[in-house]
Amino acid sequence: MANSKESLNLYAKVEDLLENSEAIDKLYGYYYDFLDTIEFKTLLDVGCGSGAFLVDVKNRYSPFIAKGIDLSSVMVQRARLKGVLAEAIDLCELQGRFNVLSAVFDMINYLPPKALKGFFECVEEHLNDDGYFIFDINTDFGFENVAVGAYIVEDKQRFLAIDSDYEDGVYEATFTLFDKSSEECYIKMQDKITQYYHSIDSITNATNLNLVAIQEISLYDMEESDKIVLVFQK
Repeated sequence: MANSKESLNLYAKVEDLLENSEAIDKLYGYYYDFLDTIEFKTLLDVGCGSGAFLVDVKNRYSPFIAKGIDLSSVMVQRARLKGVLAEAIDLCELQGRFNVLSAVFDMINYLPPKALKGFFECVEEHLNDDGYFIFDINTDFGFENVAVGAYIVEDKQRFLAIDSDYEDGVYEATFTLFDKSSEECYIKMQDKITQYYHSIDSITNATNLNLVAIQEISLYDMEESDKIVLVFQK
């Protein structure tokens, strides 16, 4: 089952509480290692979130055209406040083609297995000939040893509890947020976020794009890789 816009908007409300700047910068570095080796004038970031990657990309590779899309309108609003071009739209409904498509921080893991083929068909439609799609996925080890568990975090206006589990390739996290950002009393919001393990084989079987690079990485310096960065070319 795909995540609802309501669950994605709830995640958007707490994204800043979950950010790990050291891990983010480390992951971005793997993207830049590849982008530094190619020439491109246009880039579309799929699942752009609040636009942090787009801001970095614009500063690093300007001038060129960079755009982000996300299913969460809350995320898109925050991205626009950072001065980047962003739109709340599904990739398959978007018009135009790009030299590079990116999907940063396990966006692909939000897709159910049955949705992979349709998603990659839309990726192909939005890539220029010889264009690249670069993205990262969570490993089985990463789900079991990094993502799973109970987590509590708070600031002056929000209290967030996350309880998550991983079984049979499905990661499910229940987010419970108490928020008084705009009220005198706390308002409780609760929803679930689901991610799915995808093997490299399952991804390559879902697309006609050619796999041209694989990079296993450990963002948290553990004994095994928790993520894999993949690059496909049209």
